[in-house]
Amino acid sequence: MVTLMSACGSDDAPVDARRPVWVVQPQPGGGAALAFPGEVRAREESPLSFRVGGKLVRRAVDAGARVERGQVLAELDPADQALQAQAAQAQLAAAEAELVRAKGDLDRYARLVDQQLVSRSTYDAQKAAYEAAAGQARAARAQWEVTRNQAGYAELRAPDAGVIASRQAEAGQVVAAGQTIFVMAADGGREVAIDLPEDRIRQFKVGDAAQVELWSAPGRRLPGTIREIAPAADAQTRSFATRVALDAGARDQVELGQSARVYLAQAGGDGSLQVPLSALQRGQGDAAAVWVVRQGKALRIPVTAGKFGSDSVPVSGGLQAGDWVVAAGGHLLREGEAVAPVDRENRPVAGAAAAAAAQPKAD
Repeated sequence: MVTLMSACGSDDAPVDARRPVWVVQPQPGGGAALAFPGEVRAREESPLSFRVGGKLVRRAVDAGARVERGQVLAELDPADQALQAQAAQAQLAAAEAELVRAKGDLDRYARLVDQQLVSRSTYDAQKAAYEAAAGQARAARAQWEVTRNQAGYAELRAPDAGVIASRQAEAGQVVAAGQTIFVMAADGGREVAIDLPEDRIRQFKVGDAAQVELWSAPGRRLPGTIREIAPAADAQTRSFATRVALDAGARDQVELGQSARVYLAQAGGDGSLQVPLSALQRGQGDAAAVWVVRQGKALRIPVTAGKFGSDSVPVSGGLQAGDWVVAAGGHLLREGEAVAPVDRENRPVAGAAAAAAAQPKAD
């Protein structure tokens, strides 16, 4: 009796009795969805360069650094620009002095022509000389302002807040005007760059819905839409560069450069969803059904199955695009049973796992 009582008072942690189930999300489209490999990119990627050439003397940031608007990224040797500004200022001073002399001569010739001591043609020639001096003074002032601005171009500043995606120059290197020093990915939208083959380009259009699955998070799909399709095919790959914009709620879940797979439904679909063949079960009255995980419990949803494919089948009915469908082992489940959703590698599925974890554990 004492032994039994001591066993009942054990403090061992309770065992999780929830049945693990492999879940996937349905694919959109009436026909089989097509998958395209891609890479997460920023919507705005700006190559940054100096507006003047010179020797790069300092590089303030590196690839991967986060920068703010107006932050100094790199500097050129300012000596050449400073000397050019001094030379332009000296030319401006000489032109203004010549203008003052020409104005004095013009005033004297004006008095002499009134007294008929010089001819009108001589006065006109002096007036033309004054106007030429005035033009040279304006040109010298404009040149001085240009060189003064170029002295400020020796600093490369960030045009906006973002992340330095790549660095293409080092300190000590002589760079030309317009040569790319950094590539900056601006904060804001995130997209997936993919290539559409030319034999399927007419099946898709801007605005079509898409689903993005990160290589690091298999089974979890993020909503998006096709934002841009190149009007012409690439000369080498004969494919059309396409950008798929992620929805606002999914932007914080991706990082630049991540590998991804984009699922696009073929045109002409009937609005049904694709599920694996193994997910289809027999419901009441021999009707088709699938098991879904909602609020950590397994629920049987009646559906209408379409034409069977090699590994999937289109269904319509009460299934939603964001549902987690039990892909295998549905014949072992009971209605309302608490389950633990996992992916193909038996890892808890983000989103579905959070809801399941909120359910009480079995005693």
